[in-house]
Amino acid sequence: MIPPALPSQPAADPSRDARLRDAAQRLEAGFLKEMLSAAGLGHAPSSFGGEEGEDQFSSFLLDEQALRLARSGGIGLAESIYESLKARDAG
Repeated sequence: MIPPALPSQPAADPSRDARLRDAAQRLEAGFLKEMLSAAGLGHAPSSFGGEEGEDQFSSFLLDEQALRLARSGGIGLAESIYESLKARDAG
């Protein structure tokens, strides 16, 4: 008697994995941005004049800093989210 075939696992899609990892890193970056902002980073010092544009550009800088932190390992949140999304996707 021939044993029944095992259900095949779908082949890993590298582009899907890359999109899942990017989404996880961006989510962690959003969290890190809020944490950095609450810690007082990203607020222009009053010595620069305090113009409205400074706050907007400070926000851009904070976005980029948080994203780079997340992409360089951050606090590990992105990896946990990525693994969870990947397991859910495979399940």
